[in-house]
Amino acid sequence: MNFANKISTFRILSVPFFIGCLLYYDPSRDHLRFVALGIFILAVISDAVDGYIARKAQQVSRAGMVLDPLGDKLLLVSSFICLYVIKDFPLGIKFPLWVILIVISRDALILIGTLVIYMLKQNINIVPTRWGKLTTTFQMLAVISVLLQFRISFVFWWLAAIFTLVSGADYIMRGFKTLYALDSSRNHH
Repeated sequence: MNFANKISTFRILSVPFFIGCLLYYDPSRDHLRFVALGIFILAVISDAVDGYIARKAQQVSRAGMVLDPLGDKLLLVSSFICLYVIKDFPLGIKFPLWVILIVISRDALILIGTLVIYMLKQNINIVPTRWGKLTTTFQMLAVISVLLQFRISFVFWWLAAIFTLVSGADYIMRGFKTLYALDSSRNHH
C-alpha cells in the first residue's frame, strides 16, 4: 500500500471517532464539538495531502481511486447526518433535512451508477470532475461552519446543495454517455 493510500485509510478510520464525538455531544461536553471539528479538519487536510502525493509521486493506484472517494463520502455523509440529528448545539444551528436528502441522494445515485457501469464494462475509471471537487469543498465548508455554529452557515449549506445538485446532474450525464458509448460499441461488433 503506497503512502497516499495510507493517508486515505487514515481518513476512513477517523470517521468513527468523528461520529463518536458528535454522538456523545451535549451542552455540558461542548469540547466534543471542537474535538469533532479537529478530526474533521485533519481529515480535510489529509484529503488534500493524499491527492497531492498521489499526483506528484505518481502513486495513483486502483486502490487509491476507491479509497479516496470512499473516505470523502463516509466523512461527509456521516457529518451531514450527525449535524442534522444533533439538536442542542449552542446556537441550535444544524442542517435542515432537505440538505441531507440532496447530499445522500446524489451519493447514492453515483454509487448505483458506478456499480451498473462496472457490471457492464468490468472496469471503471473514477475521475473526479471540477463540479465534484467544488461540491466536496462547499460540503466541507458547510460542515465546518455548522460545527463552529456560524450564523451564516445557511449560506454554505445552500452553496453546498446547489453544487451537489449540479455535480449530481453532471455525473448522471457522464454515466449515460458512458453507457451509450458501451452500447454503441457492442452494436457495431
